Amino acid sequence: MLAAQRRDVILTRLRTEGRVVAKDLAAELDVSEDTLRRDLRDLAASGHCQRVYGGALPVSPAVNDYAARREISVPGKQRVARAAAELIRPGGTAILDGGTTALAVVHALPADLRATVVTHSPTVAAALVGHRDVEVFMIGGRLFKHSVVACGAAAVEAAETVHADLFLLGVTGVHPDAGLTTGDAEEAAMKRALARRAADTYVLASSEKIGTASRFTVLPWSEVAGVITDARDDDPTVQRLRDLGISMVTA
Repeated sequence: MLAAQRRDVILTRLRTEGRVVAKDLAAELDVSEDTLRRDLRDLAASGHCQRVYGGALPVSPAVNDYAARREISVPGKQRVARAAAELIRPGGTAILDGGTTALAVVHALPADLRATVVTHSPTVAAALVGHRDVEVFMIGGRLFKHSVVACGAAAVEAAETVHADLFLLGVTGVHPDAGLTTGDAEEAAMKRALARRAADTYVLASSEKIGTASRFTVLPWSEVAGVITDARDDDPTVQRLRDLGISMVTA
């Protein structure tokens, strides 16, 4: 089998089964594990999969740049946003992550909401200007342009002064095995710092992120209260997450 044919098989398997186990697929295709791992390295280098120990997982489309992500799964993000907005209680304090789904949460908030929102996203902060009774606190630092959020040591230090009821966390990948992931190490560290400042953390996960993975782990499953998603209840990944005891909030 030619290399191009093997890679087509790998990509098809990722789409249909949500993962590739290198040892098993090598035996099925009658090639060496080294050959298959080389195929996986090449596919990962071109952005077509995320390598993990023993094989590969589908790569998340949410690693695209901010402008491109604004056009991905817009209705799904809106459904997730509406469900997430209901978790922000009048008089409460919520930390809102950056990204396109977080921005959709702002648009889903009631116009008369009286609450406090803490964010490290200038885009989210600016969108909250029209909410007269929402007090907005900005966390500053180095601007990570991919997601338009503040990151780095200064941002982490500023986050340590915050106490919140709720953190609405954005990630690029949600997978039973790989966990909650994102594409940048500093951004992952910032998300962990924010999660430590909230009583409960809920994950904003529109369906295109379900069953995918990125390079860096954000949080273990034990540290989140639930995942808000528009993915179907019969989605195999959703079922596996429920089997792990993870609360799935259907949007």
